[in-house]
Amino acid sequence: MTTSSSGKTGGAREIELATARFDGKDPLIKPSNAQSGWASDAMAEMLRRLDVRYIALTPGASYRGLHDSLVNYLGNRDPQMMVCLHEEHAVGIAQGYAKVTERPMAVALHSNVGLMHATMAIFNAWCARNPVLILGATGPGDAEERRPWIDWIHTAKDQGALIRHYTKWDDEPRSAGAAVESLTRAWQIASTEPRGPTYVCLDVGLQESKLDKDIRFPDVDRFRPGVPPAPSAEAIEQAARMLVGANKPVILMGRVSRSLASWDARIALAEALGAAVLTDMKLAPAFPTAHPLHPVEPRFRPSPESARITKEADVILSLDWLDLKGHFIQTLGKDAEVTAKVIHCTVDDYLHNGWSMDHFGLPPADLKILSTADQLVQPLLDAVRRLRGTSAKAEPKFPPRATPALKPPRGESMMGLRDLALVVRAFCDTREVTMAGFALGWPSDTVNFSHPLDYVGFDGGGGVGSGPSNAIGTALALKGSHRLPMTVIGDGDFTMGCNAFWTAAHMGIPLLVVIANNQVYYNDVAHQERMAVVRGRPVENKFVGQEMVKPTIDLIAIAKAQGLDGEGPVMNATDFAAALERGEKVVRAGGVYVINARVDVGAPGEGDRGHTSGRRD
Repeated sequence: MTTSSSGKTGGAREIELATARFDGKDPLIKPSNAQSGWASDAMAEMLRRLDVRYIALTPGASYRGLHDSLVNYLGNRDPQMMVCLHEEHAVGIAQGYAKVTERPMAVALHSNVGLMHATMAIFNAWCARNPVLILGATGPGDAEERRPWIDWIHTAKDQGALIRHYTKWDDEPRSAGAAVESLTRAWQIASTEPRGPTYVCLDVGLQESKLDKDIRFPDVDRFRPGVPPAPSAEAIEQAARMLVGANKPVILMGRVSRSLASWDARIALAEALGAAVLTDMKLAPAFPTAHPLHPVEPRFRPSPESARITKEADVILSLDWLDLKGHFIQTLGKDAEVTAKVIHCTVDDYLHNGWSMDHFGLPPADLKILSTADQLVQPLLDAVRRLRGTSAKAEPKFPPRATPALKPPRGESMMGLRDLALVVRAFCDTREVTMAGFALGWPSDTVNFSHPLDYVGFDGGGGVGSGPSNAIGTALALKGSHRLPMTVIGDGDFTMGCNAFWTAAHMGIPLLVVIANNQVYYNDVAHQERMAVVRGRPVENKFVGQEMVKPTIDLIAIAKAQGLDGEGPVMNATDFAAALERGEKVVRAGGVYVINARVDVGAPGEGDRGHTSGRRD
């Protein structure tokens, strides 16, 4: 066993993801006739050929034909059904799975009503650029075949229109052969960068029709997602010359892959330039936080130190940075000119539309490279080394990050969020943990990322309630690996999405869950305080309409009602550290463990870092 610089055992290594096939869950009651004879059998067969391993769903009559085929034709294997208690959770689990694997998992949604339930989770996946293969259902399209009342209210003429503005592609095929092609195309498009959710609506009448001819299935190897566009030789040479000639180069590392080889290439590029690296806490790790060239901890919003570095930069390389224009506004000023030369590498432009503003402000770029970070970094590194005439590391162009020792948490007092974060940091530093999420307002100077799977990033769309399902999907992808899946979610996030955890208990998906519980939607408390100050009204009223008390919610009782284990409320850091140890034993044995950790929003030194519930704004 090796030890990395972070103290984590095992070192940085690639892991085989999502290879475990569950057995013993939802076994077939009786052996089935597996001979294909129905259109929905062809649809199910295509999912298997696409190597879709799981399909999360809340059962619905609109896809009863497909459901039968998944069970009685495929035997509920490859894909295996994951029963969820809400459609939003089904999509959220698939998104969490994609955050780790970068591949689409399937979801089935019941007619228009199930789709409407799932819209927030679909928007999250869209904003986070996570691939999800969503199957819907409608109809029958033939009005003469509809049952009175229920089939009419559950049929839409253009169901995909509900989510067309925040999916990459949708379709409603009219034959079994067309459905096979549609599923192949949807999988291919979802998997192509920039990735995102796709939607295929399957007519009830089509699903339940008998096959009148053999279906010709495509050779999936001939329909793989395309290789992302590579930067031109001219663009690589121009970028390399700009960076090698810079006095103060800065790299903004944004949306990048989970590949360890690409992680190592990004480190080598920064070292070849001596460039300062900034990263974003809203995204998964792109660079080791303890590296000397990472002078500021990853941030939700830029710090004064981030602003100073950006102002001093003479060349900035943006590797698909999230909201580049916003970064310039927050660091330089709203109307300030960006004097540095900007190299902006992204393919995100291909996904922008006129409905959603998730494309953010239009940033200036002296060299725009329509490629992915992975496609650019290695050839750019080769060009930089060639121009420098050496593969040696360059002298750092900015002073290294000052990293004073973190003060220990207060042991016996009620925890503030910072105390909780310090205990989590100590726990993670000696284990290979994948954090599926952090509570809002997490003190980012307490994180220590040394592997691209140490954290998988926020949900994308900023909706409360996604934390539980995203964490389950992440844990599903890691099942059978050496990594410990863990999440810290706010009490608002937990209460809004807690019944997602039943699926984890039912499917035997190990997960350690910490609820940072301050019993209030505190982010909105801060907003009400601001309104009171601006308008000269009583600041003392800021908690009215915000607290989750009277009665106090028994969060562990809710968890145990879903079949989970857990404890709490845990009131101080000493007891919380012990609870994490107990929870780890349960998770290592295959269980789900929930810790209700009480957090005092008025704890010393908390300031605005006490936000664990509420909207992400």
